[in-house]
Amino acid sequence: MPELTESVAQMISEFEKLPGLGKKSAERIAYHLLKIDKAEALALADSVRAVKENVRYCKECYNLAEDELCAVCKSPNRSRNVLCVVEQPQDILLLEQTGQYDGVYHVLLGRLSPLEKITPEQLTIAALLNRIKSGTFSEVIMATNPTVEGDQTAFYIIRQLESLPNKPNVTRLARGIVTGSDIRFANTEMLADALSERQLIR
Repeated sequence: MPELTESVAQMISEFEKLPGLGKKSAERIAYHLLKIDKAEALALADSVRAVKENVRYCKECYNLAEDELCAVCKSPNRSRNVLCVVEQPQDILLLEQTGQYDGVYHVLLGRLSPLEKITPEQLTIAALLNRIKSGTFSEVIMATNPTVEGDQTAFYIIRQLESLPNKPNVTRLARGIVTGSDIRFANTEMLADALSERQLIR
């Protein structure tokens, strides 16, 4: 039985490390790249290199950025009184598509998960608390996913805010989003309703 060349085998092995890709999917992608022309394949490689070399986390909110601040934090048109807390940078894109929010964000870069040994120290919770302490926020929107871990993360943060002398109102996205789901799977209308009908927690 013929064996794969070393380069092809290595490429398949690297694709298998990506989330959601098994061996068969990794092989399909590898063989697709072998079939397309060299310029197209190298354009993909260059885009991966550019992302790794140029993209960083915004020093203020931890959104993706190519400068010190992301586009949202740099914008003079954003309200600085409302802060929306999300799990991942891609959540910001989804919420922005609703056109219902003009405040700023804070990205946790994950959610608490004892089973996966993800603790508050591994997230950007300390930076979030410092932002709220030193800011003038009238409202903090907890937009973590409506999962067990997302809820645990939200309520952990809420407990930390209790000791603040000027604690802002804390709201939660309305439960138009199915419990146990991920906001990435909600449509724009559903997210818009969840934002506009958000509920006061504390």
